[in-house]
Amino acid sequence: MELASFSHAYGQCAYHIVLVPYRRRKVFTNLAGRMETIFQSIAHRYNLTIHALKVKPDHMHLFVSIPPTLSLSKLFQILKGLSSYMLFKELPGLRRNLEGRLWSAGKFFRSIGSVTDEAVQYYIENQ
Repeated sequence: MELASFSHAYGQCAYHIVLVPYRRRKVFTNLAGRMETIFQSIAHRYNLTIHALKVKPDHMHLFVSIPPTLSLSKLFQILKGLSSYMLFKELPGLRRNLEGRLWSAGKFFRSIGSVTDEAVQYYIENQ
């Protein structure tokens, strides 16, 4: 991955992120394509670059680059908040089935820097 140029900045902010649904329920079994579309629209809206995205029945892997003006905590707020809002708006019955919560409170993230981006992308795509 090449370094990106921003207004008054030059560098790389890339993370491997794992998001887990509330109570590790297998909610994404039939929603993988829809979740990919939702995350791509969020990425476009917030100037994120998704290098790899893999939706498993009970969790998601995401390899994403963010602008330097966006904090990691704000990234999680955006990803979890908007994705649940958009999915529940489309499928209101799902909100009732999940007790009103799509995502668990926990999160996993790893800054990508000590390994190559190809290694992370390979790992996510071959999960």
